[in-house]
Amino acid sequence: MEPKPWQHNGWVEQSQNILDSYERLLGENLVDRNGSSNAQAERLFHAPFVVVSHGTQADPLLNYANELALRLWKISIATLLVTPSRMTAEPVHRDERARLLERTTRDGFVDDYRGIRIATDGQRFLIDRATVWNLKDASGNPVGQAATFDRWTNLQDGENPLPGA
Repeated sequence: MEPKPWQHNGWVEQSQNILDSYERLLGENLVDRNGSSNAQAERLFHAPFVVVSHGTQADPLLNYANELALRLWKISIATLLVTPSRMTAEPVHRDERARLLERTTRDGFVDDYRGIRIATDGQRFLIDRATVWNLKDASGNPVGQAATFDRWTNLQDGENPLPGA
């Protein structure tokens, strides 16, 4: 039987945190919420857009990536779960990323993010119109932040389409 990644590593619960927090903050559903938590987790994992999240550690570790995010960052689940989320950005772009996360913490969500990220093999890509939001668990406790986007462009070496970067 084929493994079902969305059923491991606490991802059914994390999927609920992602979906509930998104709905609460943005007033809409990220995916169809019909069916069981497991069915919703499967739907989120196979969604046609990227979804990633990290925890609340001082240097937050990635703790969820759907199928498309795993392919885009070219990362295995085992490696993802021990990777600080700052590693998804090149060092030169980490200050800008930190400002985004501070803005998200303050405002609850940001729905106009544009920035450069890097895959594990060094491929750089520009994400456009990403939504980043704060995550809370069922008890209302902060459990991290998540992001989703469906628009990105692979960049050539040295290419930098961001002004002032």
